[in-house]
Amino acid sequence: MEDPTGLPLPGSVPQPPPATFFGDVAPGNPVVDSFEAELRDVLGFLRRSTASLIWNLFSCIFFRANALFNIWIKYKPRLPEWYYNEKLLKVGDSLAQIKEYKLALLQCYGRYLQRFVSVKSDDIIDDVDRFKSTFFPNGLRDKNAALTFHALQERDGCIYQIVCSSDRNLQNQESLQTCFNILSSLRLTMQVALPQESLCWLIYNGTIHIYTICRHLMMMGQSAKVLEYLLWASICMESSIPLLSVHYLTWRTTLYTAVSQCYFDCQDSIHGEIFARRGLIKIDELKQLLNISPSLENSKTQKIFREATLKMSIMIFKRAVYEPRRKPKSHFRSKLRVSLKEAQNLPWPRTTTERLLTEMFDGAAAQFLAILEALSDSSRHVLRPAPPVSDEVEIHDVISELFFAGLEILSGNSIKKQKECW
Repeated sequence: MEDPTGLPLPGSVPQPPPATFFGDVAPGNPVVDSFEAELRDVLGFLRRSTASLIWNLFSCIFFRANALFNIWIKYKPRLPEWYYNEKLLKVGDSLAQIKEYKLALLQCYGRYLQRFVSVKSDDIIDDVDRFKSTFFPNGLRDKNAALTFHALQERDGCIYQIVCSSDRNLQNQESLQTCFNILSSLRLTMQVALPQESLCWLIYNGTIHIYTICRHLMMMGQSAKVLEYLLWASICMESSIPLLSVHYLTWRTTLYTAVSQCYFDCQDSIHGEIFARRGLIKIDELKQLLNISPSLENSKTQKIFREATLKMSIMIFKRAVYEPRRKPKSHFRSKLRVSLKEAQNLPWPRTTTERLLTEMFDGAAAQFLAILEALSDSSRHVLRPAPPVSDEVEIHDVISELFFAGLEILSGNSIKKQKECW
C-alpha cells in the first residue's frame, strides 16, 4: 500500500530480522558480529581520545554519547534481552575502566536501570521492602538479579567519581550529601545481597567502594559520620563465608584498620584499641581454623598472617604507647626526668617507648612504621609551634621518645645494638 506521493507507508517498511533469525546468538551470527564491531569501534575511539587531546572536548562528548545511544537503539529490538542487558553492563565496566564515568552512568548502568524505576533512587535508600519490590519484582533468585545488583553498585561508583571530578575536596555541601547518599545506597544493596552466598563478589566489591569513599571523607574530617559504614563493611566481610578465607584476610584487616583509625580520629582511642584487639582475635581464629604448621613460616599464607597481625598491633600501639604514661592531674610530677641526651649512649632499648616497641614488633621496619602511626594521630599536633600543655607533660615525653627512637632506627644503630644484646 502506498500513500498519494508514491512512497511506502512507515508501517510497510520491512524491519531488519532479529539475531535469532540467523541461528544462535553467538560469534558468527551476522547481527551479533555487526553489533560487536560497532561497539569495538566506539570503545576504541574512546580509549584513543582519552589518551590524547586531539579532539575538541564538546564535539568528543557529543560524539561519544550519540554513538552509543544510536547503537543501543539500533540493536535493542534485534537482540535477546539477556544478551542486550549483559552487554550494557560489560560496556559500562569498560567505560569505567577508562574513567568515562558519566558515559557509563548515562548510557549503560542508568539505561539498564531505567526499566525498573521512574522515581529517584535516592528516595528508597532507607526502605528495604521498597528497594526489593522496585528492583527485584521477581525475587532475588531471578536470573537477572545479579545483573541488577551489579548495575546498582557500579552506578553508585560512577556517581561518586563524577562528584569528585567537579568537587575533589567536597567543599560543596551538596557534594558531601551525595557521598553519604551513595554510602547508604551501597549499604542497602549489600544488605539485600548478603544472604545470597553466590553474590559474595558483590559484597567484596561493595566493601571496596565503601572504603574508597570513606577514606576520602575521613581526610575531609568526616570520620564520625563514616564510622558506621566502615563497621558495616567489616561485618559484611565476616558474614560471608567465602570472604573469610585467607585470600581476603589482607583486605579484611585493611577495613579493621580503617575502623580503628576512625575511632582515633574521633578521639575515642580506647574503642580504637578495643576494635584492633578484636581484629587480632579474628585473625587468630582463622589461623587456628587452618591449623597452620610452623614449618610453613615462610609460605605466602604465613606472610599474609604476619602482615595482618602487624596492622592490628600498630593500631594497638597507637594508644598503648601513650595511655600508661598519663598521670592524674592531682598526681605529683617529679621535675627530674631521664634526659634523652644522657640515654643516647645506652644500649637499645633505652626508654620505656623503645622497650614497648621491642616487645610488640620484630624488626626495625615494623618498629619504624609503628612510630609513624603513633605520631600521626590527627588529634595531636606533633609539630605545632607552641609550648607543651602543662597537664600533658608525659605525652610530650612520649612524643620525644618516639622521635628519639625513630632517629636511632634510621641511623641503623638500633639494629646494631639489638644484635649486640642478642
